[in-house]
Amino acid sequence: MNRTRNLALLTLAAIGLAACGNSVGDRALSGAGLGAAGGTAFNVLTGGSLAGGAVVGGLAGAAAGALTDRNTIDLGKPIWR
Repeated sequence: MNRTRNLALLTLAAIGLAACGNSVGDRALSGAGLGAAGGTAFNVLTGGSLAGGAVVGGLAGAAAGALTDRNTIDLGKPIWR
């Protein structure tokens, strides 16, 4: 049950971070947050290392956010702006 609770919390965190922004920095930051949440959630389900999933997912998400532009993926204004 602890894994289910953790997955629910991670899902809520990902929804709260679901905004890309217009600048490369905003897109990389939101991508890192979403990637870290997704990587951790994946490892919760598969029994892998939570920290490892967060790091790998965060790096992949940051790269994806920085390498895309608003015309490719646009999830709106970041919650921190």
